[in-house]
Amino acid sequence: MMGAAAIGVTVAAAIVSAAAAGIWRIGVRSQSPKRKEVTGIEDSRLIVDDVVFESAGSKLAGWLIRLPAADADCPLPVVIVAHGWGSNRSRVLRYAKPLYEAGYAVFLYDARSHGDSEDIKAPSALMFRDDVLAAVQAVRRLPQADKDRITVLGHSLGGFGAVLSLAQGMKVRAVVTDSMPIHFDTMVRSQLKAKGLPFFPLGYFIPAIWLLRARIPRSVVRAANIPDVLRQYAGISEAAALHKTPVYMVHSLGDSFIPAKDLKKLKDTLAPGTVDTLFVQSDGHSASERDPQFWKHVLPFIDRYMK
Repeated sequence: MMGAAAIGVTVAAAIVSAAAAGIWRIGVRSQSPKRKEVTGIEDSRLIVDDVVFESAGSKLAGWLIRLPAADADCPLPVVIVAHGWGSNRSRVLRYAKPLYEAGYAVFLYDARSHGDSEDIKAPSALMFRDDVLAAVQAVRRLPQADKDRITVLGHSLGGFGAVLSLAQGMKVRAVVTDSMPIHFDTMVRSQLKAKGLPFFPLGYFIPAIWLLRARIPRSVVRAANIPDVLRQYAGISEAAALHKTPVYMVHSLGDSFIPAKDLKKLKDTLAPGTVDTLFVQSDGHSASERDPQFWKHVLPFIDRYMK
């Protein structure tokens, strides 16, 4: 017969095994964004071109949208809009109208495992970086686009991916981020909070599961350091813009999902002239553009480097 000690060990092992399996399932579910339907474009004035391109072997779906123009044969400057986790191109159409009415073509696309783009096993924050890079190259191949005048506007993880792309050699006129997480830890806390799950102990295990499933070495994560990337590759002065990329970082003070405090801290640690920042007043994680101050400042910033 099995002794009491042996029974205790067996029960403890079973509990640990069940807990580990449960944590693994949470990690897998949290790494599987829920697809939202891509809805149509309502503005009948627009020319809409469907674009299919590839990122790491997966097919991505996008739109190039623009107003008809008298000089239709001239390539247009393009603003690429990159959405965040669990979103898609139609959900960031909220940025499009002020841009195309200002004379820009707007390129919106679905990241992998989002919208109408192909699935991958383990989406990650670094996937957004690689999809931004692929989108920039796709736009450069479009005859309607001025390949030398491209800006990226990224919301949330779309902005995170855009900034990290600078360290991968992305050459664009400017980058605008909206409600972007600065640190991986913030992403983990936000995801767990949204699902009503405790940070301890899940906050220590979930990231490891994400990295393991996505086959991302920890050394790569350590190198994906937003403050370090900005110090090395971002600059807003005229002199800096010759060899660095102007970056404008916007965040809403009413964002309870990704709090603005991280951007405030970042601003204090960066040297003057590294980035421009703007804090707006709107409720939620996806509403910065509703504050009139958003476009009042963002459009002139884009114009400054695109025209």
